[in-house]
Amino acid sequence: GHPPNKRAKMDDEGVQAPFAHAIVAGLIVAPTFVKQIPTSLLIVATASATVWAGCKRSVKPVAPAETMTQSDALRFPVMGSVVLLSLFLALKYLPKELVATVLSLYFVLLGAFAVTACFTPTLSPFLPSNMQTKTFTLKIPKIPFLNPDGLEQAISVPEMLTGLLSLVFCAWYQRSKHFFANNLLGVCFSLQGIELLALGSVPVGCILLCGLFFYDIFWVFGTPVMVAVAKNVDGPIKLLFPRVAVDDDSPAFSMLGLGDIVLPGIFIALILRYDAAKGRSLFGTAFASYILGLGTTIYVMNAFKAAQPALLYIVPAVLGGTLGHALLNGELKELLAFDESAPKSAPAPTAVDGAAPAPDAADGGKRD
Repeated sequence: GHPPNKRAKMDDEGVQAPFAHAIVAGLIVAPTFVKQIPTSLLIVATASATVWAGCKRSVKPVAPAETMTQSDALRFPVMGSVVLLSLFLALKYLPKELVATVLSLYFVLLGAFAVTACFTPTLSPFLPSNMQTKTFTLKIPKIPFLNPDGLEQAISVPEMLTGLLSLVFCAWYQRSKHFFANNLLGVCFSLQGIELLALGSVPVGCILLCGLFFYDIFWVFGTPVMVAVAKNVDGPIKLLFPRVAVDDDSPAFSMLGLGDIVLPGIFIALILRYDAAKGRSLFGTAFASYILGLGTTIYVMNAFKAAQPALLYIVPAVLGGTLGHALLNGELKELLAFDESAPKSAPAPTAVDGAAPAPDAADGGKRD
């Protein structure tokens, strides 16, 4: 593999990824001013650029502090189904005003954090150097059951300023519900998800994506739940793309769920980190396979004039392309063995009555 400084160098170039972020920003802004961009092209370009930027942000000089386990991956589609069905039932049986208010508060709060995390590195260089590093300690008092021990959180001046701007932006989104604001929030959620969610190993990623492959097929083709939630939840859980030609019976926007960006994205990000650690070149294939899978989804959707489970096409493309390339390169075994989970250190021996007995050679140091 490469020496440690190689990975750190890639991190310096990749986490900021200014060119990728500029493309994402341009694709978010463009539909507001240019009305004739083909919708299908805009969907594929925006999702792909977001995956690219998120993957670059995920490459760091140190291993992820927490990674997903195989049991987590197995549970993920089940928990996703519970959340999805709960939203469907809430929308169907609870007062719409109540559901809308709760979701709005949730998205405003969560959106402010996501926008702050994404834009603080951009704002920080424009501040005086002494303000870039100045921090304050935010003390949160004890709250029974919710925060019984209290909390102290250090917050920097750039984070404070970006946070205030983020709250103003989220408040504007809440009032206007403009598709530009929706998409900016959705992309920030996606970037943060791809950057921060770590699979740990390729087998875990394969388990997760295979489970979500069947999850997506069932909830889109087998029930009306997925489509109903996507249409009726008025929040940045999806990206909205204006249709170029709209008749009276067609919706004004095409939609792409954030899960179709983030979930394949965290697997592709793992492949990029594998390349960085081992000096390989599978990322390009994984990324191109995502574009192929998403493009196939759009083609089938337009051909049949019906909603499609995007992961039905994306998962086989990404897994098949990545694992197939590794097999042809003779590195499939190495890829499947790659594990970036933080090593678990053994607990230090504890002293009893002020002295730690020496391990007994006969029993390998074990104690009763």
